[in-house]
Amino acid sequence: MSKGRLIIGQERFALTIDRLCHQLIEQHGAFENTCLIGIQPRGVRLSNRLYQRLTEILSTEKIPYGKLDITFYRDDFRTRDKPLKASPTEIDFIVEDKRVVLVDDVLYTGRTVQAALTALNHYGRPLQVELLALVDRRFNRHLPIQSDYIGVTVDALDHAYVRVEWADTDGEDRVMLFADKKEAEK
Repeated sequence: MSKGRLIIGQERFALTIDRLCHQLIEQHGAFENTCLIGIQPRGVRLSNRLYQRLTEILSTEKIPYGKLDITFYRDDFRTRDKPLKASPTEIDFIVEDKRVVLVDDVLYTGRTVQAALTALNHYGRPLQVELLALVDRRFNRHLPIQSDYIGVTVDALDHAYVRVEWADTDGEDRVMLFADKKEAEK
């Protein structure tokens, strides 16, 4: 695997997850009227970690938690070179009048979040929707979308690629910056 630039290492990664959990608890208490929804596929790894940590901190497993697939809500799903593979949506509750925290690993153009907001409407009309992103690319946003909770902000050139790596699949929890997507895939 080629070398990228380390943005967040394993120790800071764990601290960032804890900080985000405590920010959520400050805003939502014990999640009585709030649900956590990870955006498939990459946001689910982060939301799984957040859910696990929140249940430990709050000593409860009653936090409504779901996983939302947005594959066919994307505005570019018909223009891809390869057929897209949908992930399962796993939401066994209605979001009507609930506060929803959408979770994704990297916020870049805002198009993924736009698709998630559209898909979320099939589960009711939320009272409020907030966004949590582990990495906010900040520049080159195509849509007026911003995170309410941010792990780290990365200012990088448009062609740069940010990849979140996870211990269970990549050997270590970390965030890497590559010159471009091809370099990240080496």
